[in-house]
Amino acid sequence: MEQRQRDEFWMERLLRQAERVGRQGEIPVAAVILDRHGHGLGWGSNRRHRQQDPLGHAELVALRQAAALRGDWRFNDCSLLVTLEPCPMCAGALIQARVGRVVFAASDAKRGALGGCLNLAADPSAHHHMTIVAGVRGQAAQQQLSDWFRRRRAQR
Repeated sequence: MEQRQRDEFWMERLLRQAERVGRQGEIPVAAVILDRHGHGLGWGSNRRHRQQDPLGHAELVALRQAAALRGDWRFNDCSLLVTLEPCPMCAGALIQARVGRVVFAASDAKRGALGGCLNLAADPSAHHHMTIVAGVRGQAAQQQLSDWFRRRRAQR
């Protein structure tokens, strides 16, 4: 399977997971860490509200799970796919974990830290540089987030 097809396959799975998370009251974001062969090592979805955890972002949950499985915190040969552009906290963690490639669906102009409002991966202080791929199933992810926030506002 070609890289773009693999990214779209996994992103479609993540969008379905994000939909389930959204029904549980969390912002619908899901992530997966893939090894160099395209096998899932760690899955994550937002858990801030359910677990009252400020670090309960999908990317961090996936990183923790993958690190525990691998017994290593370095992910140079891995990809992280996520339905929303990582925030500064998550982008920093991805740099610290030396993730080789980050693929995200929806851009975040207000809080995105891999090209949205800033790009921590391109900052001169970044000791690790990774490949960033933006917009894979981006329109579907953006629609999912917009619909979720619209429903949430209507409930209030």
